[in-house]
Amino acid sequence: MIVWINGAVGAGKTSTARELAGLLPDSTLHDPELIGDALRRLLPDKRLAEVDDHQDLPSWRRLVVDAAAAVLAEVGGVLLVPMTLLRQEYRDEIFGALAARRIPVRHVLLAPAETILRERIAEGGAEERDRQRAYDRIPAYRQALGWLTADAHVIDNGPLTPRETARRIAEAVTTDTAAVCDIVQTPEPTRETVAAGVLLFDDRDRVLLVDPTYKPGWEFPGGVVEPGEAPARAGVREVAEELALTLDRVPELLVVDWEAPRSPAYGGLRLLFDGGRLSEAEAARLRLPGPELRAWRFVTEAEAAELLPAQRHERLRWALRARERGRPLYLEAGRPTP
Repeated sequence: MIVWINGAVGAGKTSTARELAGLLPDSTLHDPELIGDALRRLLPDKRLAEVDDHQDLPSWRRLVVDAAAAVLAEVGGVLLVPMTLLRQEYRDEIFGALAARRIPVRHVLLAPAETILRERIAEGGAEERDRQRAYDRIPAYRQALGWLTADAHVIDNGPLTPRETARRIAEAVTTDTAAVCDIVQTPEPTRETVAAGVLLFDDRDRVLLVDPTYKPGWEFPGGVVEPGEAPARAGVREVAEELALTLDRVPELLVVDWEAPRSPAYGGLRLLFDGGRLSEAEAARLRLPGPELRAWRFVTEAEAAELLPAQRHERLRWALRARERGRPLYLEAGRPTP
């Protein structure tokens, strides 16, 4: 199990984690900041100059998961991770990848009042440059509080010592008050996969996208085709599971897209089907019954470009062209072949 202690710089995450290590049996302190330090030495300056924070490096997020899994395999027990994580898409990526490895995460947020936070930063003994960086990140923390407070077990540790805060966390973990994050546990693929997505439209021809909790970026309703399952039927099943919507016909194929393997992903075939147009009443009945999805919305093609990762957007773009032309297209890496 992982206890992820989140909060702004200066909230007392690391000092609390040290105290917590003495309260939770078989617990080990694991600081992902060390991975950032290593990458700053390993990566060329040109690459480092392209990002504002080492968390923006995909390699950092991947190594955080790999290192946590490796340490847990080595020592077992509970891993205490004191790490600020303010971008929801990074939370999705990291916690989702941990869930895929069957590693439960309990997310705790230390949330002292901003006045106390600023006092702690001022009194922390850091260099002026580091103090200023901590102050500069407060607005991002304030903006993230909406999703953080909904996602994590919140502790106002303003009036508490690190020891008292650690006791609160230990009690919350042992009593399940700080519950395991409700996130889908999709096993990591061990070979190329086939996935089926279904495009659903409203009466304005906008396409429906969904926001998964377990990975960054928006997606199409759908998922991996199970062994022995027809891809179109898999799309129908996924729509029912994700949106509580039963399609009354087998959807028509729009595109077959071959996704090249790109480490650590294996790639495979990605199919998009036309699920048809939903009436206003059908759209009003859409529900998110499970933990896999955070939200859904109908978007224009231009709006989809702002929400989808580049390759998914290319897949959507050609699927819409195929829908207009009335014939399916074969793609490779999001591009039609001659």
